[in-house]
Amino acid sequence: MYKLDRTAFKIQTFQESDDDVAFWKSMSIEEVFDYAWMLTCQTYKINAHEIIRMDKTVFEMHKNG
Repeated sequence: MYKLDRTAFKIQTFQESDDDVAFWKSMSIEEVFDYAWMLTCQTYKINAHEIIRMDKTVFEMHKNG
């Protein structure tokens, strides 16, 4: 689906940086979240299409009183 383009990272001029900001502002919030999720999945080696469930066995509930 997505692949990280390692050639995209470089030292930028101020104009190139402004163009990058304009690119992100031109996208819908859903598209930005999709890119953020894709980067998160790549960072933590998560399958982007798998439903992740919280491990509730780690937590305990205590009744105060």
